[in-house]
Amino acid sequence: MRNGRPSSARSWSNMDHDILVRIFMTLNVMDVISSVSLVCSSWHTACCDPILWKTLDLSTLKTDAIYIPPEPYTWADEESSEGLLKIMKSALNLSRGSVTCLVFNYLISISDAHLVSAAERTPNLKRLILPATWNEFTEKGVFEAFKMWKGLESLTVPYLSAPFDVMEAIGTFCKNLTELKLLCFFNLDFAIALSKNAPKLKVLSLRGTMVHNKALDYILDNFEHLEVLNISHCLFKHINDSAVCFTLYRDLDRSIGKKGLRLKEFLTCQKDSCILCKRKPYDELSINWCEFQQRRWKDDEVSSLEH
Repeated sequence: MRNGRPSSARSWSNMDHDILVRIFMTLNVMDVISSVSLVCSSWHTACCDPILWKTLDLSTLKTDAIYIPPEPYTWADEESSEGLLKIMKSALNLSRGSVTCLVFNYLISISDAHLVSAAERTPNLKRLILPATWNEFTEKGVFEAFKMWKGLESLTVPYLSAPFDVMEAIGTFCKNLTELKLLCFFNLDFAIALSKNAPKLKVLSLRGTMVHNKALDYILDNFEHLEVLNISHCLFKHINDSAVCFTLYRDLDRSIGKKGLRLKEFLTCQKDSCILCKRKPYDELSINWCEFQQRRWKDDEVSSLEH
């Protein structure tokens, strides 16, 4: 009361729900889970609004719980991995199953625990973007997670230590997968496994990877639903008939170029003026190598695969 009269001022806890949601949309993940969601019940309810959680992007996290190495970057430590798990669980608990796109942090290792915990809390997931270091997964963990992602439509995978386990999990549970981005060596065995387990694939990006020429031939001959293929900045590998030596080159084979004409989009870039194509393969001595790889992970000539 003021001067004996009731005050017309409204309490912060009584603010309109939609206004609170709009304000909270401007905050980062850490502000939402560690601060505003704890203020009062109405703010907590607003923090659970589905509008806030269409996408959970963990790649931009800045918190004391996670150590992101400075340039030229190395992988984050185990403590950071555990910190990421706690943050992810808190955020996904608030989301109440609303997340349809989940982006992990490129530099922080994840394991079965991260994958399964995420799957348990994202039943409506449509798009999954995995980090560079996820080699701690087991076949059991991969299958346990992917069986809960039956609606998955788009997947980005920087590296695969066991590609056939992942492909089998996709083929068993993710029948609606139509988009795939890979940043690992793509050979004929991989192409065959992919055609068996993701026959509805419409968009495939192999940008900046090393690709076996026979694998490209196989993709163009056997993926009847494929509409978009991105092989920009790729380095092609041809194994000689003797199977003893191989040749690396950037100029696209004419036969492959002709086959690509049937697609709606066939994205290539092997021009001398392209900076990415000038990079030496596996140039581990480059001080910005990790940053370069991270940009490959984030960027793509296919707009639906950028993040």
